[in-house]
Amino acid sequence: MSTNNLDQLYRSVIMDHYKKPRNKGSLDENSVTIDMNNPTCGDRIHLTLKLNDGIVEDAKFDGEGCSISMSSASMMTEVIKGRKLEEALELADIFSKMMLGEEYTDKYDLGDVEALQGVSKFPARIKCATLAWKAMEKGVQNESK
Repeated sequence: MSTNNLDQLYRSVIMDHYKKPRNKGSLDENSVTIDMNNPTCGDRIHLTLKLNDGIVEDAKFDGEGCSISMSSASMMTEVIKGRKLEEALELADIFSKMMLGEEYTDKYDLGDVEALQGVSKFPARIKCATLAWKAMEKGVQNESK
């Protein structure tokens, strides 16, 4: 597949998650709640995680922002659900490396998350893409303490 076709495919995956977000909403009061924003551009996220016995049982998000931040949140909630907390944190590390254009392990199937690889070419957009992931890391790390 040519680079042009691959870029177009990735753009369509990102727009699909933006227009039809997965796991949008919030969970009950027994969930871990994290609110974060990106003061640079105004993106904000309200992430709720249901953590049980070291597993991310469910994840939902709400917020406002650009297509990159909202689609990244949608993709992130899909890929962490059902994972052990350590795996969720590993995925966040892999995603951070991807955003910085660094080598990363392909230990996990990232699914649609791979569509965000191109964001690494636009430094101003990296914080948009990583907002939900940083919120998830904060929630999992706080719960693990």
